[in-house]
Amino acid sequence: MLTVHHLRISQSERIVWLCEELGLDYKLKIYIRRSDNNFAPPEYKALHPMGIAPVITDGDLVLGESGAICEYIDRKYGGAKLSPGPDSADFAGHLFWFHFANATFMTNGMMALVAAQMGGPTPEFVSDRVAKAWALAEARLGEAEFFGGSQLTTADIMMGFNLTTSRMFGDTSLDGYPNIKAYLQRIAQRPAYQRAMARCEPGMTPKID
Repeated sequence: MLTVHHLRISQSERIVWLCEELGLDYKLKIYIRRSDNNFAPPEYKALHPMGIAPVITDGDLVLGESGAICEYIDRKYGGAKLSPGPDSADFAGHLFWFHFANATFMTNGMMALVAAQMGGPTPEFVSDRVAKAWALAEARLGEAEFFGGSQLTTADIMMGFNLTTSRMFGDTSLDGYPNIKAYLQRIAQRPAYQRAMARCEPGMTPKID
């Protein structure tokens, strides 16, 4: 059976949301971060050689990486419902935002977070990249209803975490990003998103504003 191993307050919430959007029958196992360093507990680290979230198991398969997991689940169990094909007008846009989410957007944010934790100023090139990434996301949502285009795709599953829960680590303000704010309100109204957050983060108010 497909099992989603969810580490609280982590990227693995994406996978729960994906499963809910696809209406899948899956098992959810929740892991609590360590109280001494806020890292994943030993039993989570033991799931995959990288020791980080997300991770799924499906029979004998153990798979990590958000993008790989999204593609695997959508193609194997969702009939590629959330992945526009090459004949779709949304194909290229979906691909860009699906990969941009972790390859660029999250990478920039992580560099800024590390700089802040080290107590020094954020390097100018990092601040510049962060600002450009947010501006690009704001512009995209001014021209399309979803990052994936005309309908929700796995690009939105990937980008959603970056704009919501991940801000708990840096608390980026959404002031000045009206399109992103409106988008997150639309996402928050989706029954699948509501079910996902209630299941994987019980007691936590989703960070949508």
